[in-house]
Amino acid sequence: MKNTALTETHKALGAKMVPFAGYNMPVQYDGVNIEHEAVRTGVGVFDVSHMGEFLIEGPNALALIQKVCSNDASKLTVGKAQYSCLPNDDGGIVDDLIIYRVKEETYLLVVNASNIEKDWNWISAKNDVGAEMRDLSEAYSLLAIQGPKAVDAMQSLSSHDLSEIKFYNFVVGDFAGIEHVIISATGYTGSGGFEIYCKNSEVKQIWDKVVAAGAKPIGLAARDTLRLEMGYCLYGNDIDDTTSPIEAGLGWITKFTKEFTNSEALEDEKRRGPVRKLVAFELDERGIPRQGYDIVDSSGKTIGNVTSGTMSPSLGKGIGLGYVPTIFTEVGSKINIQIRKNAVPATVVKLPFYKG
Repeated sequence: MKNTALTETHKALGAKMVPFAGYNMPVQYDGVNIEHEAVRTGVGVFDVSHMGEFLIEGPNALALIQKVCSNDASKLTVGKAQYSCLPNDDGGIVDDLIIYRVKEETYLLVVNASNIEKDWNWISAKNDVGAEMRDLSEAYSLLAIQGPKAVDAMQSLSSHDLSEIKFYNFVVGDFAGIEHVIISATGYTGSGGFEIYCKNSEVKQIWDKVVAAGAKPIGLAARDTLRLEMGYCLYGNDIDDTTSPIEAGLGWITKFTKEFTNSEALEDEKRRGPVRKLVAFELDERGIPRQGYDIVDSSGKTIGNVTSGTMSPSLGKGIGLGYVPTIFTEVGSKINIQIRKNAVPATVVKLPFYKG
């Protein structure tokens, strides 16, 4: 089991630690609902240093990224970030990721913790253009400072005007007394804020100053409820090697203005329309949908399964995501979630669940 540079800090704060993606991670400190509310109304800080970071450099860096990623990275200028995915050869997804253009010929790819080795091997195997690749995952830490009060609470820690950093833009500068960190207006909660990339040796100082400035430590459990209220896909749940970006509702990051892995088949799928789609639903009655629960029609026939589900702390009702045949995907469609012996009625809704 790997540790982040902050593992002992989390333990000292009384965090409940659990294994996650091969790392010893804090799942909660004071309780999921308390931490969830802190991010929705104030500011919280997550240690997400288990995420992977790859540096792709050189004159052929963009050519490699364009080849393996679904989105059009040629649109990126220095200081901008982009959400994308790595399609596989069979219509599925190797991983989803964020691409940062750090310099003219330098890109940072941030990938999911559980897929670091898999992604590295996949991209390396496609690198026939001679792009320079470096895996920085073991040397770098990542903090997510999230919530509507993030800008005001953190402004004293940086000489940069944090309010000027637009969504999916970033600067490289000073933060919490450390020079040359990435301050990125990205996140996985839907409540605004920043992500801070720094060296492992620097993260303790940054964490301590961020907490002193008013950010509440938040665990992975609240991170999951926050992302689900926004309908953000989680790799391994809502997307994986068997789900296409088209059926997962990720057509907006799948650009057919260029060729990439399996692009011809994905474009054909988009043209024909997928057989099933990922939908968002709310339970009409009390209950908590969980990953793996069957989705059934009015006659009790299984038509799909729940990929993510929870009791929404903000809405006070059961919410979830799941794949169903396209006939059931219109907003307002009625489906049922099989919770033990009960088929609990649910309604397909438009994302996000949490409107803010």
